Amino acid sequence: MAAAENAPTSRPGTLASVLETGTLRIGVSLFTPWTIQDSDGQLVGYEIDVAKQLAKDLGVKPELHVLAWEKIIPALLNREIDLIAAGIVITPQRALKVNFSQPYDSSGIGLVTNIALTKTFKGPKDLNRPEVTIASVTGTISEDVAQRVFPKAVQKTFSSSQEAIQAVTTGKVHGYVEHEPITTFTVIDHPDKVDEPLSQPLLETKAGFAVNKQDPDFIHFLNAWITAHEADTWLDSVHNYWFEGVTWRKHLPKTP
Repeated sequence: MAAAENAPTSRPGTLASVLETGTLRIGVSLFTPWTIQDSDGQLVGYEIDVAKQLAKDLGVKPELHVLAWEKIIPALLNREIDLIAAGIVITPQRALKVNFSQPYDSSGIGLVTNIALTKTFKGPKDLNRPEVTIASVTGTISEDVAQRVFPKAVQKTFSSSQEAIQAVTTGKVHGYVEHEPITTFTVIDHPDKVDEPLSQPLLETKAGFAVNKQDPDFIHFLNAWITAHEADTWLDSVHNYWFEGVTWRKHLPKTP
């Protein structure tokens, strides 16, 4: 009977449940520099710093769940996690399924192309042809952008950015549409194989936290948290470290 009396009474996936259990279950996905597995196998990155600070301010323990991108919203809806902190772009379609906080991050969608396969192309418009293959990650905004910008090209999706990067660097696809700065880092790591043909992003995006619907207290807390850490510049400083600097890259596993 004691175990039953001490069992959580709040519905999983709610702010009340987080406070009751003392654990915040956070869904993340491996996209550099949002979430990365370093050379020691530890999770680091912008969203990891954000998730840990969020849990600290709630007075609970962070429990990180690494999920494939296409599985991250279903995991939230199934209440396997309490919150998504994965650079998830705010869209009306996604808002039909989840509740978004106000934005706490912004980025652009870029393009990286294989040098050998596109050396005779006169510009990015040449990618919009049936004989061209464009890569993106399944279920992302980048996939939607790739389909809209290059509707005549063959669209090939991958379950992770690592697989898509390998495809474009090895010449299996002509181009890869992805969030910046992933495209920039891909060029830095493989300067003899790929380049960035555009001076401006294909699309500017804004990201927020995602939680289940019918929990206004969770959204109110997250919005207050964002407002406070924008005011004290903590979010800006963490963003600048991961997106503007490169010192953290020395801790990453060597890429082939």
